[in-house]
Amino acid sequence: MNEIEKLFESKNIRITAMRMLIYKFLAEKQIAVTLSDIENAFDTADRTTLYRTIKTFEEKLIVHQIDDGRGVTKYALCERGCNCEIETDLHLHFHCNNCNETVCLTDHKIPQIKVPNGFVSENVNLVVKGVCYKCSGQ
Repeated sequence: MNEIEKLFESKNIRITAMRMLIYKFLAEKQIAVTLSDIENAFDTADRTTLYRTIKTFEEKLIVHQIDDGRGVTKYALCERGCNCEIETDLHLHFHCNNCNETVCLTDHKIPQIKVPNGFVSENVNLVVKGVCYKCSGQ
């Protein structure tokens, strides 16, 4: 059993060829991707299957959503051991204004933000926008 199969088994995800392919695609990209990016990469696959796979990955904490402010949801693989809790697992994202790539900056954690009494945090998203190292030439 390979690492991906072990991960799926630990998350109670049925192992299918399409799920394996999508996971590998996300791992190889190393950037956040849209559902359209996934559809384009698997143009012969059923769109519903792709959507359901991403939603399963999201529910089982294999991917997380990123809103980089462009109006299209992007998805990126979670780190091993991540449970997407607001208190412990949130990290910065960087969106390049030049190439439009969005990447997770997992080494840069978002500090816990206390909201006023009566407010309940459900999601925190912090995106830094600028020019990435590839586009800046540094």
